[in-house]
Amino acid sequence: MSESKSAVITEEMRRFIGLESRAKIYEIEQGAVARFACATGDGNPLYYDEAFARQTVYGGLIAPPTFLRSLLPGRYKQDFPEPFAHILDGGSQYRFYGPLRVGDRITVVRRVTDLFEKAGRLGPMLFKVTEITYTNHLGELVATQVVTTITYGEGPKDEGIGDH
Repeated sequence: MSESKSAVITEEMRRFIGLESRAKIYEIEQGAVARFACATGDGNPLYYDEAFARQTVYGGLIAPPTFLRSLLPGRYKQDFPEPFAHILDGGSQYRFYGPLRVGDRITVVRRVTDLFEKAGRLGPMLFKVTEITYTNHLGELVATQVVTTITYGEGPKDEGIGDH
């Protein structure tokens, strides 16, 4: 899309495409996995019962796939120049390549892959597509998450709204 006077996406924003966040590393701890599974009402013994889990194809305790949502990526070296105050979750798509195991050290990195704009009922909207990778301490890609964030509204973003 060519930039015009009314275009939402600036050259400064375009420079974020391909930019990676700082890596953030998490230790997948048994207690955290059990609390998460309990909070979500998931009684699968793969998340709680080590003796049971050792006898499965996984060979030990694993985390529920949705546990990934609790592993946030680091921030970008500079803040994304967000033009709008309001934010919506445009959805996520996950790909799982292997289990998230208790004891793993998971490195989480986010990368902007696309920016586009659309006109909506409430005015212009900015769509930011990012890919989050989850890699274990063995260098194996465990999962990817493609996230679409939609921002819209008049004027600058409100204070306190972070880079999503």
